[in-house]
Amino acid sequence: MVRVRDGAAVCEACLVAKSPWSRMCGLLGRGELPPGEGIFLRPASSIHTFFMRFPIDVVFVDRELEVVGVRPRVAPWRMAGQRGARSTLELAAGEIERHGIAAGDQLRIGDDT
Repeated sequence: MVRVRDGAAVCEACLVAKSPWSRMCGLLGRGELPPGEGIFLRPASSIHTFFMRFPIDVVFVDRELEVVGVRPRVAPWRMAGQRGARSTLELAAGEIERHGIAAGDQLRIGDDT
């Protein structure tokens, strides 16, 4: 689970991809990404949506999980990156706006509240 500082969950069912293989596969092969689901790519300062069938929201964070950039609604067949990012959270399109995620926000990973 990934939460913002105030405790609100932004990704209830979040896969953490740490291995090169899991990062490479990412969301490929999926037909959609439902709200509340996502993938946390660690390490990853950039992403691509090649071969994907749907847009995604992308949140870039630094080593301390502070948001250093957001890219809402990244369409298929695009690339996005952020200077200073160490990891990337991919969410369903519209989740950045719905949760009000912005640069400077602090994320937490885990089930604790």
